[in-house]
Amino acid sequence: MAFSPTSIERLARARADLRMGVPVVLDGGALVLAVETLDADRLSQACGLGAGVLTVTARRAETLKLAAYDTDLTRIVLPKSPTVDWVRSLADPKDDLNHPMKGPLRAERGGDTTLHRAAIALTKAARLLPAAIVVPLDHPQAFALTHDLTRLPVDAALSTDLSALHPIVSARLPIEVSDAGRLHIFRPDDGAEEHYAVEIGAPSRSEPVLARLHSACFTGDVLGSLKCDCGPQLRGALAQMGANGAGVLLYLNQEGRGIGLTNKMRAYSLQDQGFDTVEANHRLGFEDDERDFRIGAEILRKLGFSAVRLMTNNPNKVARMRDHGLTVTERVPLKLGQNRHNHHYLATKAAKSGHLL
Repeated sequence: MAFSPTSIERLARARADLRMGVPVVLDGGALVLAVETLDADRLSQACGLGAGVLTVTARRAETLKLAAYDTDLTRIVLPKSPTVDWVRSLADPKDDLNHPMKGPLRAERGGDTTLHRAAIALTKAARLLPAAIVVPLDHPQAFALTHDLTRLPVDAALSTDLSALHPIVSARLPIEVSDAGRLHIFRPDDGAEEHYAVEIGAPSRSEPVLARLHSACFTGDVLGSLKCDCGPQLRGALAQMGANGAGVLLYLNQEGRGIGLTNKMRAYSLQDQGFDTVEANHRLGFEDDERDFRIGAEILRKLGFSAVRLMTNNPNKVARMRDHGLTVTERVPLKLGQNRHNHHYLATKAAKSGHLL
């Protein structure tokens, strides 16, 4: 029917529901509850439905000293009457050092883990801790209808296709580095965050453009945080484009290497406990870098660019741009912002993430 939501629209609903603590139903036969927003009543009701499990990523399982029998995730068998605090302690590492003994814990082995993988993908997309209670359902469609829950096809939750990006508006925006600035807004079909392109001058579409893919960093870009080099890189890139007379800076809303500002602050808290930036991400259950650089490549193409001089210290960005059809004629280094507070952070980026610093 014309008014019925598409799979992509249902995905947007599912993300919003999980963020509010509302469960969602997967068509393959599962009820999914995000651990971060779980409440006692829903946990109790979910456990009464059957043999649910707590699903965490292999990264989080490593911290919990659990084997990842399913390669990329682990299914932890729930006790008879688990509490919210107990479940959340397995997903959130904030008190790991104070309470290192979580068990005994038992992980399930064998069987299909497609629904559990979809649950993890949904929590990540919702910018929540990557952990979910997954309870099997024999009649998922009827259950969703009875309880007025969003029902989502499994394929939609697991899809890695890039959501279509649409240019919404652009307008002239004089900025400090150039009177000839223009801001472009791009919106994805899937209801996720919008992304921006700052165009300086009138860069030619027939030759490589000086470009930077800059991931949003509220703490560095806005507050002037000294824990990272993001703010100086943002301002330095714009200044270089202004001096060059032309360029394009993509401001991608992928805070904290794609895990969101809340999880980034959790990672900062773990860094205060002595872990480096990569170790902190892993303890939270994330990979080193969860960003999707296809977004940047697609925006550049939509702006009419096919070749770039890419301002970055990250060889992975160069590789990803080339993988997605853009010609990178030059990597332009952007070495700015080192200070006594971020020396270890930058050393970790060089040693573990391959940044050329």
